[in-house]
Amino acid sequence: MSYQIELRHLRYFLAVAEELHFRKAADRLYISQPGLSRQIKQMENDLGVILFDRHNRKVVLTKTGEYLKKELQLNLKQLEDILDHAKLIQAGRKGQLKIGYVGSAMQNIIPDLLIKYREDHPDVVFSLKEMENQNQIDELLSFGIDIGFMRLEDVPKHLEKQTVLSDIFCVVLPEDHPINSKNFKSMAQFKEETFILFDPNYSASYYEKVMQIFKDSGFMPAVSHLTIHATSIYKLVANHFGISIVPKSLQNDAVKGVKFIDLNNIKQRTELSMVWNTGNRNPVLLQALDVMRKMKRKKA
Repeated sequence: MSYQIELRHLRYFLAVAEELHFRKAADRLYISQPGLSRQIKQMENDLGVILFDRHNRKVVLTKTGEYLKKELQLNLKQLEDILDHAKLIQAGRKGQLKIGYVGSAMQNIIPDLLIKYREDHPDVVFSLKEMENQNQIDELLSFGIDIGFMRLEDVPKHLEKQTVLSDIFCVVLPEDHPINSKNFKSMAQFKEETFILFDPNYSASYYEKVMQIFKDSGFMPAVSHLTIHATSIYKLVANHFGISIVPKSLQNDAVKGVKFIDLNNIKQRTELSMVWNTGNRNPVLLQALDVMRKMKRKKA
């Protein structure tokens, strides 16, 4: 059986499948609506299937269309990565590694990885993007990134995770706060304070762990601000909008106006994990995982 399907047909189909609206899909693709309709109809005729149920005011995917959308969202992305990889080889590069990360991973983990990796593989392009946990999960599942560094307990099927850092917590206080590392006894000393915390949407499991610290200390905090950036937390704390709790890996003694107290005597720890898709065939990813494992063994 011979199909006259081209890559553009697949992109056209995905645009309509995601928009469920021919005009919006045509605008997104910068082509005319009648032209897009003809291309989709031609694709259906060539394959001998019906991909959309067309009604007067709406477009609905058939079961066949739903299957094709799901598979193409995964496999078309991999095909595009293969073509991009070929272009990098032509330009004298050996490949690309796309990394998603939460902010604390950029303190030491990722810089150490890039330095070690470049020692043996200098011709690799790195793409780095700070992302929330769930966005990283979504991008890993769709092969939008190759590896993620995040804080979470469990990962979906097809993803693998490995702990790269077990972190204690620390309290962040304004520099002139009366409590310091010498007179600090327990978190209960802060029960009348307001707190600035990482948004639970950034990492629900991390937020729950922080809440457990408060529960174990006999109080629930008054939360004045939620944010996703440590720099925002430090700025707010320095200006007396509240105090905070962060992983020790985010501690930065160079930040002006704040001070840190390590919480060594509590049971809670937060783990930073390296996560990847077991179906990802990017050879650069396999090399990076090997480098990370060697780094972890040396630290152990």
